[in-house]
Amino acid sequence: MSKININQPTKEKPLRKPRILVAPLDWGLGHATRCIPIIRELMTQGADVWLAGERTQKDLLQQEFPDLPLLTLEGYRIKYASSGIGLLFSIFRQTGKIISTIKKENEWLKKMVAEHGFDAVISDNRYGLYHPDIPSIFITHQLTIKSPLDKWTEKILQKRNYLYINQFRECWVPDAEDDNNLAGALSHPENKPLVPVYYIGSLSRFKINNEPVKHNHLLFILSGPEPQRSILENKIIQQIAHYPSTATIVRGLPGFESIIPSTSLIKFYNHLPADELKKEIEQASYVISRSGYSTIMDLIKMKKKSILIPTPGQTEQEYLASYLSKKQFAFCVSQKEFSLTGSLKDAEQFSYQFPQVNSGQLLPQAITKLLSSLHQH
Repeated sequence: MSKININQPTKEKPLRKPRILVAPLDWGLGHATRCIPIIRELMTQGADVWLAGERTQKDLLQQEFPDLPLLTLEGYRIKYASSGIGLLFSIFRQTGKIISTIKKENEWLKKMVAEHGFDAVISDNRYGLYHPDIPSIFITHQLTIKSPLDKWTEKILQKRNYLYINQFRECWVPDAEDDNNLAGALSHPENKPLVPVYYIGSLSRFKINNEPVKHNHLLFILSGPEPQRSILENKIIQQIAHYPSTATIVRGLPGFESIIPSTSLIKFYNHLPADELKKEIEQASYVISRSGYSTIMDLIKMKKKSILIPTPGQTEQEYLASYLSKKQFAFCVSQKEFSLTGSLKDAEQFSYQFPQVNSGQLLPQAITKLLSSLHQH
């Protein structure tokens, strides 16, 4: 038997890539879409990225990243009311369900860390995805949660919000820290959580190519929970039939099999991949959509004229619509008052002012810092 030469140099075992779990909330598609630039940057910096979600979030992430492993994680599955007034009471009735889901996802994460050896977790607004043994990052633009009642209620909501956020290692806010921000008081509260808060700049999955704008071409982007998504869709379909030019309607239903037939002028899509949706946005004279924060970040980056329709009763979207309208970043109208002809006429008279959004290296720096801490560990 040959002897082993103990003086012979041995090859060092290659370092394993840091394994990062990214999981967005399931309230609409916005949380999933704004995770896309985060996922891309993690991959660029050499991380082993895993994803988690279900239903439409899972379908969207699989379409964007077909080669990444994706774990099934049950969402909060919140049901919205058919009226704005009923939304607050609907959410209140489901408080027990929300708390139960937070506990379930925390237990789920402990099991997944044990099985798959995750080194860190990035949670977009999923309150239970924190772990005592690995860095847990919470992403939100809502450090202030707006209430339709009063400031006292907002303080109670913020206190409850911070109780969960303080379980995490860090909180990343997708907005600018200075006055040139997009979320106003939502992302810039008087009092912040106890954990370190880092502003990582506005996040958009799109790169600008400057496609030529088609004359009078409209793009409708539908999203959000039911039944409000369908209520707005039906209203648009009734009115678009009389529109004399072209339009594209993206229904916000990835993985949905039933389709609405297109015509020579009106094209319907259940979902469009990022590159195709970006092209549609650039070609549109106006984009008509909900005032969801992820959509806002995309539209502002692309300096696109928009008509924003907040989901009735959703205080975050109603606040954002009011805030952006006052700053003249976007023209906003309530769902009840929206009419295609009238809203387009008003938008033509609106003086759009687009801020200079330059996130620079804020996101890459935050991820570099995270990965460096893992390598040191």
